[in-house]
Amino acid sequence: MPKSSKRNSTAQPEWNYEETVAQVEAIISQMETGDLDLAEVFDQFTLAVEYLKECERFLAQKRSQMDLMIETLSEEPEF
Repeated sequence: MPKSSKRNSTAQPEWNYEETVAQVEAIISQMETGDLDLAEVFDQFTLAVEYLKECERFLAQKRSQMDLMIETLSEEPEF
């Protein structure tokens, strides 16, 4: 799984897609409340974008793995 050097260290648990999506949703909810000042909105937006990039990299990697498995299955001789 892709890991962000900013978020992961030896003390933190392994990266998790569902948890990352939940963090993005929490950031969006926090931004929608209007309780953040403008600088915090930009900081949170930047963080959400980084999380979404991590999710996209993860999904692309899994899609590639699935395509490879499907290709391997289609190349096997039929009996």
